Amino acid sequence: MISETHALALIGVMALGTMALRFLPFLLFSKGTPRVILYLGDVLPYAVMAMLVVYCLKSTDFMSASHGLPEILSVALVAGLHKWKHSTILSILAGTICYMLLIRIM
Repeated sequence: MISETHALALIGVMALGTMALRFLPFLLFSKGTPRVILYLGDVLPYAVMAMLVVYCLKSTDFMSASHGLPEILSVALVAGLHKWKHSTILSILAGTICYMLLIRIM
């Protein structure tokens, strides 16, 4: 068991580390954000989403009984809902519910 002073010291070090990481960009980019950082801020969210889709669908077995139908329908629902309503939470929630229902009935 660690002592109270040791626990408080650990919490203090973690708080200082977190604060340093939060304040560092403001100190480094006080004269303006470099173009590379702005570019990465524009393209990385889409790249991360594409990687997540690939990661989620990489183990889909198209030779099984359902032939990947729950995954395909759920991805199509998410994409369609997001294109229509522009609501990330709605599309993810509906896609998750659709997938869970389809894997139970197929």
